[in-house]
Amino acid sequence: MDFAGNMAQQQTQQHTGATDRESKEGALQRGREDMTQQGKEYTASQRRWAWAVIDREAIRYNLKRFRKVLGPDVKMMAVVKADGYGHGAVETARVALATGASSLGVATVDEGVELRYAGIAAPILILTEPPIEAIGLVLQHQLIPAVYNMEFALALGEAADAQGRSCPYHLKIDTGMNRVGVHHSDAGDFLRTINFHRGLELQGVFTHFATADAVDTYEFRRQLERFDQALSVIRYMGVDPGIVHAANTAAAIRYKQARYDMVRLGIGIYGLHPSEVTKPLVELHPAMSIRTRVSLLKSVPVGEGVSYSYTYRSPGNVLIATLPIGYGDGLARVLSNRMDVLINGRRLPQVGTICMDSTMVEVNQRSSALRPQAVVEMGDEAVIIGRNGNEEITLDDMAATLGTINYELACRFGMRLGRIFVD
Repeated sequence: MDFAGNMAQQQTQQHTGATDRESKEGALQRGREDMTQQGKEYTASQRRWAWAVIDREAIRYNLKRFRKVLGPDVKMMAVVKADGYGHGAVETARVALATGASSLGVATVDEGVELRYAGIAAPILILTEPPIEAIGLVLQHQLIPAVYNMEFALALGEAADAQGRSCPYHLKIDTGMNRVGVHHSDAGDFLRTINFHRGLELQGVFTHFATADAVDTYEFRRQLERFDQALSVIRYMGVDPGIVHAANTAAAIRYKQARYDMVRLGIGIYGLHPSEVTKPLVELHPAMSIRTRVSLLKSVPVGEGVSYSYTYRSPGNVLIATLPIGYGDGLARVLSNRMDVLINGRRLPQVGTICMDSTMVEVNQRSSALRPQAVVEMGDEAVIIGRNGNEEITLDDMAATLGTINYELACRFGMRLGRIFVD
């Protein structure tokens, strides 16, 4: 067979293979949609005895508190990246927009597209510059990208101009975070190079603070000064910077001079504080609680081990309650034998190694005048994060034990658990 014949055969095989793949992918997608539709007939707590409860009213309360702090003239962007910090991006976005937010912030093109498919028409800013290959999706779904690389900026402008339109973007300026952005001293030159392009429309300029939640304010003030200098250069060039924004939750709470035209509210709208510094300044209500049910109770003889590696052995006269939640749901394995669970208003110790899908709790059957015997039954609700009776366990409590931040834990719990939204 000659070269042309070989090429034709290869192209036919490739086309057939592509068609087969598309058919399989289509069938898989239809199957997922069917399962999703069927699953809607059951609540998250019916499908599985472990779920997250997201309180819409808490999100509304927090946004109203921020509006009071900010006053009427500062716009609010609701940052719903990472699936709304584990709270559900679509639902959080809807609540935030109905409670005064004017725009949304995401981290990826996929996150923006998800919101568009949910029927959300508000402005959506991608806070980090997407790949050049994603420009088609950016334009198709009317997303607003951050821009800080010349190659991306020019490719975006060319693609938009080819469609007979211009694409709005926000210029990201690096004032000291040293993560992404045009260096603050180069912002004017960068804009001078791309501002001619009729396919590009500068809609905003922003930066991000590294230490807005820290006690020491020196580095924050240095970043603020650099940002103001960059803005002065841009305006001196006769360029309108559009919507100027810099403040994350911590800066929005602490620094009036950093609010500019808009603030980007992330962790705060979910009722979590970025640090101890902000807690006395504004009251917030946590929107997430993590709940499960006792799926099995058994008496374990003295000396018998529980779970992997037998990191716990029964002291006798205890029941072991199994909860169907584990590190696959965001409950960190390193919390094994280091955390409590709330059941019927009592703090009970978690025991044994936390598994991917299961966690065990010790129910001591001894009693005294000061501490009556704990009573736990199959199906009883157990609280991992949240309030139960007079007791409460917070994401901050768990984060302190783990040596991390509440942001990370909220995102973890959003990985697999179904959600129930309440008002």
